[in-house]
Amino acid sequence: MSKNKLSKFSDMASYSHVVEAPFQTPSSERHPLYGKWHSDFFHNDRPIVLELGCGRGEYCVGLGRMFPHVNFIGVDIKGARMWSGATEALRDGLTNVGFLRTHIEFIHNFFAPGEVAEIWLTFSDPQMKKVSKRLTSTFFLNRYRQFLIDGGIIHLKTDSNFLFTYTDFVVRTNRLPVLFQTADLYHTLDAETDPAVRSILGIHTYYEDQWLSRGLTIKYLKFRLPQEGVLQEPDVEIEMDSYRSYNRSKRSGCDTSK
Repeated sequence: MSKNKLSKFSDMASYSHVVEAPFQTPSSERHPLYGKWHSDFFHNDRPIVLELGCGRGEYCVGLGRMFPHVNFIGVDIKGARMWSGATEALRDGLTNVGFLRTHIEFIHNFFAPGEVAEIWLTFSDPQMKKVSKRLTSTFFLNRYRQFLIDGGIIHLKTDSNFLFTYTDFVVRTNRLPVLFQTADLYHTLDAETDPAVRSILGIHTYYEDQWLSRGLTIKYLKFRLPQEGVLQEPDVEIEMDSYRSYNRSKRSGCDTSK
């Protein structure tokens, strides 16, 4: 490990607004902050919003600046990346922004029923080969139900046509209420009449700027997740993205995937 990474991990260990729990397993017990994020972490009762797969943390920091009366938590397993947002939040005195370093697969061990109001998924790995790894799959939606308020909002912002199309099928199959949807965000911003929403969607992440520089369109889907109803996976074949990540070809030789 490089000295730079070691330095970042050392910083993260000293940050009071960063919670590190990278060694979770299926048998791990609930985290001590389970059900106590309002009282013991933020010390207020304002709504909590998660950014799952926050990367460098640009989005939750940007949201924290925009909405000082809402609490934001960026979640990721990559501590060296998260350091950027965590350091920026500390430097700028954003007491409503925190970070949780853990695997998203075990996110239900950290939050109690009704403890979270909204979830942001910003440029998640589309996971074209395995359904259960997609952050909008019914596997994860059922996990979110364990701590999201009834009818809580989920935002998906992605460059991936595969993930966007897959999520659209999940939403339609389960008749989840759609609040806004576009396959080309930056050419349909005027469709949103709320200035606050336009501002939110204008926050760019490091990866988003890469996609935009390549001429890719950014997709956005905003929907509610009710507590009632059994969630069903859509049985459809979806055309795979021709790439996987910046400057890399897709991993699979297949053209479609379920």
